[in-house]
Amino acid sequence: MSDFVQQHAVKCSFNSSDSWIILSPIEQSIKNKIEAIGKPLKEWDIQINYGIKTGYNDAFIISTDKREEILNNCKDDEERARTADLIRPILRGRDIKRYGYTWADLWLINAHNGVKGRIPRIRIEEYPALKAHLDEYWDKISTRADKGETPYNLRNCAYMEDFSKPKIVWGNLNLRASYVMVEENCFVNAPSPIIVPGSKYLLGILNSQLADYYIRRLGVTRNGGYFEYKPMFVEKIPVPHDVDQDIKQTMEKLIDKKDENEIDKLVFSIYGLSSEEQEYITSLIS
Repeated sequence: MSDFVQQHAVKCSFNSSDSWIILSPIEQSIKNKIEAIGKPLKEWDIQINYGIKTGYNDAFIISTDKREEILNNCKDDEERARTADLIRPILRGRDIKRYGYTWADLWLINAHNGVKGRIPRIRIEEYPALKAHLDEYWDKISTRADKGETPYNLRNCAYMEDFSKPKIVWGNLNLRASYVMVEENCFVNAPSPIIVPGSKYLLGILNSQLADYYIRRLGVTRNGGYFEYKPMFVEKIPVPHDVDQDIKQTMEKLIDKKDENEIDKLVFSIYGLSSEEQEYITSLIS
């Protein structure tokens, strides 16, 4: 055995059917601690899904000026009220920042396809002003593959009601973890994903250096340092589920202050990482 191998060899145990990865002793220790105390998000009572897919954004995502034009074309106050209720704010991936977002004054025409047994499909005939707008794009919306029962309807979305709930959202492609809580009745455009229900405790964990370190071991970083934060990776992050209420309250206060250094310290302590392990992660994720 060469001197190099003797000095740098790592002993690993592959005793499960999971895909394997070669880790240094400190990386093995960190991985074991994270997985020992955390519960993968896919095992939580939450939903992780992609945002809304329209099939043709130019028709279904409109500016504030276009929204006002459509509302002004309504024949009476009753039509205007129900039309306004159907047009909801929407965020794109580029609008979402770390612990914040900048709304670009864009709106979704939520001409949904309904939810079987709960919510009836939107019938565009009841919204003449909206129909007139969508008719301008008939050649595109009528031939798109992603549509509902009629070309005026969006594709089926069984979790449509989740967009009206507090949620954690993030851009699909980022240089670093960039999750944010959105409590308003706001939609998110695919491929940006959402977690419902969201909480500040979970938000702090996901934005931490520790969670970012872990998820980047699951996928491949692209050119320029970009990482694709797909739900298939996010759902594997082990997060402590049953923690003391004091910890959750502390996290909420730190989130409100956006004190990221203290958030990272709190997360490190929750997982029981040593100072050496903390320094190792910090050196890689900064």
